[in-house]
Amino acid sequence: MSSEINPVVLLIIVANVLFSMKGFKDQFFFNKYKFQVGAIKNGEKVRLLSSAFLHVDFSHLLFNMLTLYFFADSVIVVLGIYKFVIIYFGSILISGLYALMYHKNNLYYSAVGASGAVMGILYAAILINPDMSLMFFFIPIPIPGYIFGLGYLLYSIYGMKKGVGNIGHSAHIGGAIAGFVLTLLLFPQVMEYNLKMVVILAIPIILLFVFEKQLKK
Repeated sequence: MSSEINPVVLLIIVANVLFSMKGFKDQFFFNKYKFQVGAIKNGEKVRLLSSAFLHVDFSHLLFNMLTLYFFADSVIVVLGIYKFVIIYFGSILISGLYALMYHKNNLYYSAVGASGAVMGILYAAILINPDMSLMFFFIPIPIPGYIFGLGYLLYSIYGMKKGVGNIGHSAHIGGAIAGFVLTLLLFPQVMEYNLKMVVILAIPIILLFVFEKQLKK
């Protein structure tokens, strides 16, 4: 990873921080721009985008922005900044639509967070560079990137099923799907040199659709 953060990534992080900080202090602002099924169905489509720049608290914001920072460069180096932006904002849209579909019968369902977009970048980075590893303060050994990605996705499935927190777990899943599909479309060469990782990351996504009805029970 480059020691210098890309200006576009920095702009996205700053936008998330400023928008989230506004939401921390202003409940009316937070409620107006958060993801909410009923409001979106009533025509407030801007929430599909705006909710991706709001967070429930500072730790939620910090986790998403650190994850974006760690993985963004891996995508930009190979695909370039324009395709990175397509994956980031494409993941916001697709993750929001997935959440809207999953919770369509719960008009009061609401969530916030950049996790859908970040999950899309995370999946793209792992597909492009499966050998990457991560170090965390509380885990003294390197963790393979794909283990982190799969773990994040599995936690999101659990969170969506159990309704854990005011966080868009279904958006995480939609983001993973978006990152996976968009990366294959924008960089099909990954199928040639990294077919194994494509298959590994595809398995939980396929299982999600197979057992979708059970998840909703």
